[in-house]
Amino acid sequence: MPDVVEMTTLLEGRAFLEGPRWRDGALLVSDMHAHEVLRVAMDGSSEVVVALDGPPSGLGWLPDGQMLIVSMDDQRILRLEDGGAVEHADCSSLASHEINDMVVDRHGHAFVSQFGYDHHGGEKMRAAPLLRVDPDGSVHEAADGLFMANGMVITADGGTLVVAESVKRRLLGFDLADDGTLTHGRVWAELPETDYPDGICIDAQDQVWAAGPASDRFTRVREGGKVTAVVEVPGRHAIACAIGGDILFCCTSPTLGEPDKSRAARGAKVETIAVDVPGPS
Repeated sequence: MPDVVEMTTLLEGRAFLEGPRWRDGALLVSDMHAHEVLRVAMDGSSEVVVALDGPPSGLGWLPDGQMLIVSMDDQRILRLEDGGAVEHADCSSLASHEINDMVVDRHGHAFVSQFGYDHHGGEKMRAAPLLRVDPDGSVHEAADGLFMANGMVITADGGTLVVAESVKRRLLGFDLADDGTLTHGRVWAELPETDYPDGICIDAQDQVWAAGPASDRFTRVREGGKVTAVVEVPGRHAIACAIGGDILFCCTSPTLGEPDKSRAARGAKVETIAVDVPGPS
């Protein structure tokens, strides 16, 4: 494994950062508890792309470049048009509680993860389906029986969807067809003890970086479960990550998703580290 080196802070003073995506030379990221989507330049400057009434999470883009945003609490997918957000899809018929992360394939199918139960209210955990939103805004059940599905990525050939199943401490793989159908669900990688995956990203070798909020580290793993690199963030929680070029962007936080604590602390950061294998071209 490569030596762990000191990380550089790109952005700080935010509430709780989730869903980072690298696009067009900048980082797009949701400040979940400030209800804002940000664009962060490599000089550390940032701007608010859109402000919402509730918490945003996963981000993605349709083939024509339109941005999609997960609106967690009202179970909607929003589409950015002329600086404002409009409804792209209502997922509430298949999601009774918060929806979470999202990845969009090259054909415009948006895969959406969900909690599946009242996590904040202390309800007993239960399985819930992974959702697929088609380009026309229709919502479908893509795969069933996932426990706290979280971050997602698609391999470079577009043929495999990888999903973080947080409470099971593993990554699941599905064959992904051009029409958005998922088949051949399997365990893609089991993660080490305490590495409960939150946000994930994928590099040019189709290895996955997984953020571990409980282990306070980012772990790079290949299919089958072999760990090939680790970035420790002791004293801070590893929440989500993205790769742009040869830079790993790490969303870290002193809080673990409690909105009031996050807004009071304003301690969330984007920290960066150079990596040997770049992101997908």
